[in-house]
Amino acid sequence: MKNWLRKHPQVRTIRVAAADLNGQARGKRIPTRFADKVVEDGTRFPMSVLNLDIWGEDIDDSPLVFESGDADGLLFPTERGFLPMPWLDAPSALLPIWMFHEDGRPYAGDPRHALRAVLDRFKDRGLTPVCAVELEFFLIDDSGRKLQVPLSPRSGKRRKAAETLSIRALDQFDEFFTDLYDACEEMDIPADTAISEAGLGQFEINLMHCDDALRAADDAWLFKMLVKGLARRHGFAASFMAKPYEDYPGSGLHTHFSVLDKNGNNVFDNGGPEGTAIMRHAVAGCINAMAGSALVFAPHANSFDRMVPGAHAPTGISWAYENRTSSIRVPSGSHKARRIEHRVSGGDVNPYLMLAAVLGAAISGIEDGVEPPPPITGNAYAADLPQIPGDWESAINLFETSPEVARIFAPEMIRNFILTKRQELHYMQELTPQEQVEIYLDTV
Repeated sequence: MKNWLRKHPQVRTIRVAAADLNGQARGKRIPTRFADKVVEDGTRFPMSVLNLDIWGEDIDDSPLVFESGDADGLLFPTERGFLPMPWLDAPSALLPIWMFHEDGRPYAGDPRHALRAVLDRFKDRGLTPVCAVELEFFLIDDSGRKLQVPLSPRSGKRRKAAETLSIRALDQFDEFFTDLYDACEEMDIPADTAISEAGLGQFEINLMHCDDALRAADDAWLFKMLVKGLARRHGFAASFMAKPYEDYPGSGLHTHFSVLDKNGNNVFDNGGPEGTAIMRHAVAGCINAMAGSALVFAPHANSFDRMVPGAHAPTGISWAYENRTSSIRVPSGSHKARRIEHRVSGGDVNPYLMLAAVLGAAISGIEDGVEPPPPITGNAYAADLPQIPGDWESAINLFETSPEVARIFAPEMIRNFILTKRQELHYMQELTPQEQVEIYLDTV
C-alpha cells in the first residue's frame, strides 16, 4: 500500500472511508504525509458512525450512542488498498477501511463483515461464489425544481422519452461515458457493457464476474461513488435512487452468481439447460428468504415506488428459466456458465448487504437441500404468487422477525438496521415526495 503512494507523488490528500448501513462512505480526510500511520495502525471513529440514518444523524435509541459512551471502533485498510479519486480536481486517493473491536474481532455492524461471514459459510463447504452485478442509474438535470434529462453536450437537446438500447442515446453523452470508462480503468473497476435503458435518461453498466464476492461488492460500492462524483464534474447529477420519475421504470441492481467447487467446477452445471440439484437448492434458499430480506433489496421510502406490477421490477416471489418477469431468473446460454440472476434489488441498495442477503439465502438452501416450487412460465405479474412486501413498514417488520434473515445476519446487524429504518420511516412520513427525492437523489 505504501508503494502505491510513492508511485503517485502527485496525490496530496487521502480519504479513509467505510460503508455505513445505507452504503454511505463515512470516514476522514488525511494529509498524505500521515498515510503510513493509517496503514500500520489503522484509524478510529465511533461504532455509531456505521449506524447513522440517511441524513447522517445518530439513531435516537441506539445502544451504540449514549448507552455505550459512543465507543470507538478500530478501522483497518481492506485488501483493496489505495485508489485514485478521478472525480475530484485535486489529486487524491481513497483508502477503503472496515471496522474491528479493540481485541481484533470483526465488528458485526459493519456491512462488509456481514458479507465476509456469509462467504465463510461457503468456504466451510469448499465452495466459492462467482458474482457479477448490473447497475442501472439515471443522468439527471436537477438544477430546477423539476427533474429532467440533461442537455446533450453534442446536440444541446433533451431526450423526451426513453430510448431502450439506443446507440444514439449513449453517444449523446459520449464524453461522460468515455471519462467514466477511463476512471474505471484507473480504479480497477471491471466495467463492461453499457446500454441505454427504459427510463428517462437511464443507463446500465455491467461489471464483470468475479470469484471474490467481497471484491465484487467493493466494485459496486466504488462504482456508485465514481458515477455520482464524475457526473457532477460534467455538470449534471447521476442517481441510483430506485425511482426518480413516476411515469418511467426505476433502477435495479441485478446480481448474477454461480458457485465453484474446490476444483473450479461450476456446481450449477449439469451439462444441460436445467442445472443441477444444487442450483435448485440455491434457488429455493433465495425464494424462502426473499420476503424477509426485502428491506435489504428495497431499503428506502422511494424503493417501493419501483416495485409495482408491469414496471420491469418483480413483485411476486417466483423463479423461472429465461423469464425477466420472475424475481429469480436462470438465464439461457452455455451450460458452463449456468447461473442464477437475482432481480429484486433496486439501484439504491448497499451492495455489501445485498450480496450478503442473496448469497446467504443461497447457502442456506444448499445447506438444507431444499427444493423450490416449480418454475413459472409466462407473465409473473399475472400469476397468483406470494408477494414481496409492498411497503416499507411491512418490510421492516418482516426483516426483524424472519428466521431466514437470522441465519444470514448477526443479531447486532439486524438490530442496527431495524433501528435505522424505523427512524427514517418516522421522519420520511413528514416529507413530501419532492422532499424525499431531494434526500435520495445524491445519497443512495
